[in-house]
Amino acid sequence: MIKRIILFFFLSGIACLFAVKAGAQNYVYTAGDMPAADKIVAIIGDKIVLKSDLESMMVKEEQQYGKLPPNAECMILEQMLSTNALVLQAQIDSLPVSDDDVEQRLDQRINYFISLYGSQQKMEQVVGMSIYQIKEKFRKDIKDQMLAQAEHDKIVKTVTVTPTEVESYFNKIPKDSLPFFKSEVEVGQIVIKPKPDPAVVQMTIGQLNDLRQQVISGKQSFEAMANLYSKDVATGGKILTIDRTQHMYDPQFVAAAFRLKNGEVSPVFKSQFGYHIIQMVSREGNIAKVRHILLIPPITSIDIQKAENKLDTIRNNIITGKMDFADAATTYSDDDALQTADGTPGTKNTGGLFTMPDGSTLMTVSDLDPGIVLMLDTLKVGEVSKPQVYTPNPQMPDQQSVRIVLLRSRSKPHRESLQEDYSKIQAEALQLKQENVLSEWFNKHIPMFYLHIDPQYAQCGDLKDWVKNARSDGNGGMVVSEK
Repeated sequence: MIKRIILFFFLSGIACLFAVKAGAQNYVYTAGDMPAADKIVAIIGDKIVLKSDLESMMVKEEQQYGKLPPNAECMILEQMLSTNALVLQAQIDSLPVSDDDVEQRLDQRINYFISLYGSQQKMEQVVGMSIYQIKEKFRKDIKDQMLAQAEHDKIVKTVTVTPTEVESYFNKIPKDSLPFFKSEVEVGQIVIKPKPDPAVVQMTIGQLNDLRQQVISGKQSFEAMANLYSKDVATGGKILTIDRTQHMYDPQFVAAAFRLKNGEVSPVFKSQFGYHIIQMVSREGNIAKVRHILLIPPITSIDIQKAENKLDTIRNNIITGKMDFADAATTYSDDDALQTADGTPGTKNTGGLFTMPDGSTLMTVSDLDPGIVLMLDTLKVGEVSKPQVYTPNPQMPDQQSVRIVLLRSRSKPHRESLQEDYSKIQAEALQLKQENVLSEWFNKHIPMFYLHIDPQYAQCGDLKDWVKNARSDGNGGMVVSEK
């Protein structure tokens, strides 16, 4: 029986697919594509796995994870067959993966590597292909990865674990194998951004309109004006690449940018950061290269005091029980970014709580910014701090905000236990149950497809479980008629 089908192959495989150099081959071939000099190591349905496929994937796994275990070749071949089996079943089930979905995923992967290499030109130079060639080469692979994921999700979506199952799972773990956890905290915040005086806002808008006219009239270049005046010191007059399929950008900024043609300069508009004008440098599909000038209306001490007074009132309502912290955060907090740069949502969208990229609200103090860590030293569990002025983005020192902080929970350093780590243990128990369900699915469905495994691998690792579910063709490979 297949023991544990670890699906990192198709979960992380999309990234691996783009870790290529010029001329590298990474196809799952059909019969008509197969190079004459290569060797077939496995077939499932109409999908052929070549020796070169397997070797290529092993190289990429080693690049990503370091030295591989002795049985890595068997494991990776099984994972490749598993992915192909899921793809075949997804096609039978007519699972909805549209061409638009595939195109969007391709754009996301390509944009990731553009950001990694610094520019589209550098990425194309390293890979040895244009964006068009990359998309053409990997479109089928990406679609197969998405189909495999969709079928996997369909198989395990109804799997749940009861408290009894969680306890049983935990009790089977040897006590000396239980992990040791550092102290973890759950922390929330409510942020108020001081509102500038309306007259100051109008002065800022007027200054941007003047800069815009200088650029449009040809008196000054946008790049020079951005270098001189923009408060976004990280970009200045540099080109900024934005991808509107990502949710890490301000929606108003993205909307304003994608209304422009090449060379055009936008009217003045407001984002969560301040007031902008944008120049479109170039655009290709969902990717735009822009320059922008950001001006932030100056905040006075009076504006900050108003924000502190508002947070004082909110804090008092929370302390006296008139308002729940989560409700107050959802209603009043200005930390409303849909998604921050590290992929986590703004705290307004999580009841005020900070979250890790995996969605967990538990974190060590090293995961928090130093300003909050200092505040936690003065708080007991359940307490809410007094309002404190801080700078959300060190690269924009003029943009100050005010916040109150909640210390929701704090654990002591401890050995894993049901009492303190139930959610983690529950997730582990659920994962194991999902893997068992998936193993049962493969045991049931392997006989439904034509299957051939080269004799070299037929008794290799968990592949012998595939062999048990098929009949010998007399030549060492396993062949089962398709149904």
